[in-house]
Amino acid sequence: MQKWILASRPKTLPAAISPVLVGIALAYREGSFGPILAVSCILIALLMQIVANLANDLFDHQKGVDTSERLGPVRVTASGMVKPQQMWFAIGFLVIMCLGLAINIASQRGSVIYLMGGVIVLAALLYSGGKLAYGYIGLGDVFVFLFFGIAATTGTYYVLAGKTTLVSYLVAIPPGLLITNILVVNNIRDRFTDEKTGKRTLAVMLGRDAMLLEFGLNLLLAFALPILLVLSGQSGFSTLLPLFALPMARTIYSDVRKADGKALNPILGKTANLALVFCLLFGVGLNIP
Repeated sequence: MQKWILASRPKTLPAAISPVLVGIALAYREGSFGPILAVSCILIALLMQIVANLANDLFDHQKGVDTSERLGPVRVTASGMVKPQQMWFAIGFLVIMCLGLAINIASQRGSVIYLMGGVIVLAALLYSGGKLAYGYIGLGDVFVFLFFGIAATTGTYYVLAGKTTLVSYLVAIPPGLLITNILVVNNIRDRFTDEKTGKRTLAVMLGRDAMLLEFGLNLLLAFALPILLVLSGQSGFSTLLPLFALPMARTIYSDVRKADGKALNPILGKTANLALVFCLLFGVGLNIP
């Protein structure tokens, strides 16, 4: 069991929950909350995050990316703890579990749910799988923003409310940006080993300074969004509650600037926790009159 816990990368799981919580909070504010649908969204998000982690573990091994020089946590496929066939079985099993949850959602929201689910599964697999894996050609940041921001937050709101609104897209921006920062830290850490194995992340193509700039801009825009919602009249002053997480963000940004290599490993968990704290405060703020 320990090897599967390791493969699931539990420190990344707050990233899966965070955007869903914002979508649920917005739907609750508008009187569209359904507990069974909400729990289903949370479970699907967690399961799909694990699917993405397992797939990344498997495909990086098959492509020779996980060498002895790897700086990140142990990969179970590369280390021989799990065979590729076992990994494929686990991925398939989790996808089937998601399908079971999606069937109930689709019975209330229509077959478009299957289309959404199929796209999400493909995104999880194609990050590092296939000849045109988007994580290997500098598109990982864009896709993480789209799927952890727009798809997860606005998709959750759609499941609960049966519609999308301008606000449902706006509130999806901070989760997407903050979770993208997890990938930024990961890619800064791995830029030298990735370059040796032909993995062309933005950190490989643009360098560390550019990634630090992206990290800082993502933080700035994420914390600016609640202010813009208030100034535009889309929400009340309680929406500024996430600003209490600014000291946490400042500390993490300082740590990222100072650290490199293996020293960035603890910062990955801190960055994921920042996303969770921000989204919890954001969700509460959206619902305070």
